[in-house]
Amino acid sequence: MSLLSTFSQTELEKYLIEDKVITNDQLNEIIQKSKDQSVSFVSVLIQDKYIDNEQLTRYIAKIDKLPYVNLTNVIINQKVLDIIPQDLAEHFMAVPIGTLKGKLAVAMLEADNIQAIDFLTNKINQSIQVYLASEEGIKNVLRQYKVNINQQDLSQLDQQNNQNSTNLAEDKNLKTIVQDSPVSKILSSILEYAANNGASDIHIEPTEDSLKVRVRVDGILRELMKLPKNTEASLISRIKILSNLKIDEHRVPQDGDFSIQVGEKKIDLRIAISPIIWGEQVVIRLLDKTSTSLLLEDMGYFGRTLRVVRKNIKSSSGMILTSGPTGSGKSTSLYALLSEVKNDSVNIVTMEDPVEYKMNGINQIQVNSEVGLNFAAGLRSILRQDPDIIMVGEIRDHETAELAVQAALTGHLVFSTLHTNSAAGILPRLLDMGVEPFLIASTIKVVIGQRLIRKIGEKNEQYESSRAELTAINEVIGNILPKSSEEINKVSQDLGYDNLPIFNQKAYTLKRGINVPGSPGGFKGRLGIYEAFEVTSTIQDLILKKASSGEIQNQAQKEGMITMRQDGYLKALKGLTTIQEIDRVASSGGQ
Repeated sequence: MSLLSTFSQTELEKYLIEDKVITNDQLNEIIQKSKDQSVSFVSVLIQDKYIDNEQLTRYIAKIDKLPYVNLTNVIINQKVLDIIPQDLAEHFMAVPIGTLKGKLAVAMLEADNIQAIDFLTNKINQSIQVYLASEEGIKNVLRQYKVNINQQDLSQLDQQNNQNSTNLAEDKNLKTIVQDSPVSKILSSILEYAANNGASDIHIEPTEDSLKVRVRVDGILRELMKLPKNTEASLISRIKILSNLKIDEHRVPQDGDFSIQVGEKKIDLRIAISPIIWGEQVVIRLLDKTSTSLLLEDMGYFGRTLRVVRKNIKSSSGMILTSGPTGSGKSTSLYALLSEVKNDSVNIVTMEDPVEYKMNGINQIQVNSEVGLNFAAGLRSILRQDPDIIMVGEIRDHETAELAVQAALTGHLVFSTLHTNSAAGILPRLLDMGVEPFLIASTIKVVIGQRLIRKIGEKNEQYESSRAELTAINEVIGNILPKSSEEINKVSQDLGYDNLPIFNQKAYTLKRGINVPGSPGGFKGRLGIYEAFEVTSTIQDLILKKASSGEIQNQAQKEGMITMRQDGYLKALKGLTTIQEIDRVASSGGQ
């Protein structure tokens, strides 16, 4: 329906002029551009952002004299959604939105599809009132469908478990049994829900009397469902089969992976299975490459931090280290740095556990402890492959640390990560691993600390800061905010944030998200907060004296480092997140 007839285009042009969306001159420019580029009039309108898809849908409804509904921020009652099964709703791109005078109101992408309307009417045995809606609006409603596990599937699974009560591991036909069972539908429903809602992890956790399924969206775990205890063995066996793991091994942890296709997206899954007292816990990490930008600015690197990082990755030797807890985006930062330095003139080799993102032009090695290929052994091998740049997924022990330092000393640029609470904590951590202070001081170029915060969703509102927020902002970033209107441009450019407010106002303008479908709690997506500093001669002296992380942190701040907490507060002033989210993620003090 986005391709209009000649008559419809004429009508659209008339409405656009009447509504003052475009001028007559702009109309002529759009028509000429569509001819020059051999694309439709509508394509140019959308491409040049005169209107968006939602506005276009409203105009199409007006032209075709169809009732229109905007569903982009609408929440539909679950009982209403249950009237049309999710599979049919997805197939016809038609969602129920309410009842009206005995009829079911249904929003459709193709509201003139008579065959689809007739089919749905017969299927639900109820008259339908059709509304036109945009693809974005209908997808918003589709995301609201909960994972409904068919009771018939659970019953069949129960019967199957009873019929196969003998030890499943001894059954030669196990793979066939599991593949043909309803457990496949249950697992597919869970995986598709997680993928469609942007989950980073799925947790399948056995309890004494049930199987709990939780998903992590934007860093927060939420319970998705509880399954009967008798589904546990078949569901975990199914996951093991897909991951090529040992089905009959229940006593030791196992790691595996497989991929799924959800819509047009291919998603890689990393599987970690561990024995717990009530069975085996499964954690599935979802890696959606299509939704991950490897541009430093898109990841949240701005201002001084960005300049420090970009300056040092141009070095021909030395170490660039990033730190943070598990799940703070360290690996993604390393991939972004590699993508910046990657070109045909350098040989880049990586040692990873596991390889999360496969990148063209980079030689990536997967750790395999079973055959003795650990980080240390792999790094020794890499050094014989004439590399220019080396990436070690994580420095975990003395041997790996020593080898990484030696590589940096002998003319290689080395990227790696450590688990510490701050950037400054990296240096004492290497001392703890037994690396000599003079080696640390002479090889490390820059250290980065990071966390991931939730971003405010598209639906948001402005408000004036509370007294507590005002006090916190003044305490954390008051010393770096502009002190007068004359300083605004200079300070904003230095810190990488546009139009920063002047320090010590009566209140600061902030944003908060609105809780709508697709943005739970008002948040949608995640962004990094960072701190980074160069190892200057002063900091080198502190390392040689075996100074504490606090002393190094204070010196780095004196030399201009923006801390993670300060970076987060600047992002809150820019309207990217909230003060409360920063306080949740970045602890007080230097961070």
